[in-house]
Amino acid sequence: MAKKLYLIGNLKMNMTRQEIEPYLDSVAEVANNANNVVGVCVPFVYLCMANKKLSNSKALYGVQNMNSKESGAYTGEISPKMLQDFGTKLVIIGHSERRQMYNETDASVNEKNKVALSYGYTPIMCFGETIDEREQGREFDRVRSQIELGIDGLTAEDVKRMIFAYEPIWAIGTGKTATSDQAQEIISFAKGIIAEKYGIKNEDIVMLYGGSLKPSNATDILSKKDIDGGLIGGACLKMEDFKSIIYTNVE
Repeated sequence: MAKKLYLIGNLKMNMTRQEIEPYLDSVAEVANNANNVVGVCVPFVYLCMANKKLSNSKALYGVQNMNSKESGAYTGEISPKMLQDFGTKLVIIGHSERRQMYNETDASVNEKNKVALSYGYTPIMCFGETIDEREQGREFDRVRSQIELGIDGLTAEDVKRMIFAYEPIWAIGTGKTATSDQAQEIISFAKGIIAEKYGIKNEDIVMLYGGSLKPSNATDILSKKDIDGGLIGGACLKMEDFKSIIYTNVE
């Protein structure tokens, strides 16, 4: 039996209204005909459109970040309370680009996870090591730290409601890709940390691969035992590539 995969596109800061309208129509159509779980995280300005196009489909949709505060003097930010008006399901939290470019920390990731869960959203918590950390043999220490600090204070039921995404930072937007064995090794390790902490099974934890997943490597990576899907960046921008990944079937 083919395992059910979670395949979630991260549009990042891409697409115009003219481009995204037909794109979302295609996402809805593909999601309704796929055996896998399909999702897309859009720029804030297109959240209303995602609600209109996807709310009656099987596709999940959401955003790429949020503030942990409900309201206040936070110019340029979007609160979890605002997101309720648009049927938001998914919130990416702690993406490597947010950590590197906007100084997000493990503490802020933890706070956002708690708030997202309290609002009924599904946090997609990202984690992963840099090229320096990997070359210095510190990838496991870094992953353990990010996982433990990111889920601090959460319950077993909380983490079962979350999605985790492993991002080898050295493979984001570089064209490089972790081998399927490297991805499996880290994801298995990360699942083990959570499973041991909460006394739950690896099968109760949803963990995606998020480093330059594309049609040419999707089957190889997604067939690994502990990899439950992908958080897809560049490849999701071309609908044919995204569709090819969505229709991946692995045992």
